[in-house]
Amino acid sequence: MRVVTWNVNSLKARMPRVLELLEQHAPDVLCLQETKCNPDAFPALELQAAGYEAVHASGGRWAGVAILAKHGAAPTDPHTGLTDDPVPDEARWIEATASGIRFVSVYVPNGRTLDSPEYPRKLAFLEAMARRIADLQQQGPLIVCGDMNIAPADADVYDPVAFVGGTHVSEPERAHLAAILDAGMVDAYRALHPDEVQYTWWDYRAGNFHKGLGLRIDLALVSASLAPRLTACGIYRDYRKGHKPSDHAPLAVDL
Repeated sequence: MRVVTWNVNSLKARMPRVLELLEQHAPDVLCLQETKCNPDAFPALELQAAGYEAVHASGGRWAGVAILAKHGAAPTDPHTGLTDDPVPDEARWIEATASGIRFVSVYVPNGRTLDSPEYPRKLAFLEAMARRIADLQQQGPLIVCGDMNIAPADADVYDPVAFVGGTHVSEPERAHLAAILDAGMVDAYRALHPDEVQYTWWDYRAGNFHKGLGLRIDLALVSASLAPRLTACGIYRDYRKGHKPSDHAPLAVDL
C-alpha cells in the first residue's frame, strides 16, 4: 500500500499536478491539505475520472482537507472536525476508513507568532487532536497524515538559530507532537531515515527551494501496529519544481 500526503495550497491551482501524481505514483490513498475549495466546488467528478473516490471537508478560501482512495477501496465512514477545536468552521480535520485502516488528513493551524492569539489556538487544536488520536488508536490501525506546521526537531529546520523565538519550533508545539508520538504513533519518515535531513516545505521567496532552505513539517504518523510494515518513506521533490508548484512537496509512505 502506498499513502501520500500533500499540502497542495489550492486544489484548483494544483489540479494538473495532482492528476500527474495520481497517474505517476498511483497511491492507494492520497491525503490533501489546504484545498481551499468551496464545498460545492470540490472536483469530485474529475477525481472519479482519474480512478479515485474522495471525502472532503471544505470551508472556502482557507484550509480544507480531503482523503482520496482508489475505486474499489473507496473511503468510508467519514468524520470531520474535532471536539473542542477552537475554530471548527475552518475544515482542518477529516478521517475515513480505507483498506481496513483509519486515515486522517489534518491541517494544523500555523500559529503565526508566539504573541499572536493564533498561537494558543494552535496549542488547543493540538490538544484536541491528541485526544482524538488516542480514541482512534483504541479502535484499530491508524495513519494520521498532514501539514503539522511543526518541525519535530532541529534536524528538521535548515537553520535552527534563525527560528528561535518563532512558531513551528517552540517547545510547547514540539511537546504536544512528542506526546502524540510517545503515546504510540510513529513518525514514518524518521523511523526509516533516523539521520537523513530532508524537507517538505520551502518558502516561495528568494529561491529558498534551490538553496535548500526548508522545513520538514509534513508528517505521516502510523500506529505502532503498522510500524513494522513500513518499507519506504520519501519526499517527491520534483513536485516542488515545474509549473505552478505548491510550496510543499508530497510525502509518500509504503506499507
